[in-house]
Amino acid sequence: MPRHSRLEFLSALYMNKENKMRFLVKVNWPNENANAHVASGKVGETVQGILEKIKPEAVYFGLEGGERTMFMIVNLDEASQMPSVAEPMFLELDARIEMIPVMTPEDLAKANL
Repeated sequence: MPRHSRLEFLSALYMNKENKMRFLVKVNWPNENANAHVASGKVGETVQGILEKIKPEAVYFGLEGGERTMFMIVNLDEASQMPSVAEPMFLELDARIEMIPVMTPEDLAKANL
């Protein structure tokens, strides 16, 4: 069995069927900034504008650590696209962001572990 490089291994793990990397993006929206958006009535407009820029596969909203939190699944062709996902949320929400590579059970099966 041929040995694969670490990059080939990680690519096999995290590339989906469209040959894109799938990430779980967790966005914590600090209360001070979020409350200002709520008070101004601009939460929907701001969040919708960000989602239109990022075009996530899926998005969910909840609470974590007492803050409004958004969880998104995004697909990227390459690492250089990460700033285009993060910057709108840094600038408009003053957010803390985590980008975690994830996979579906089908993606994991392709890794042949």
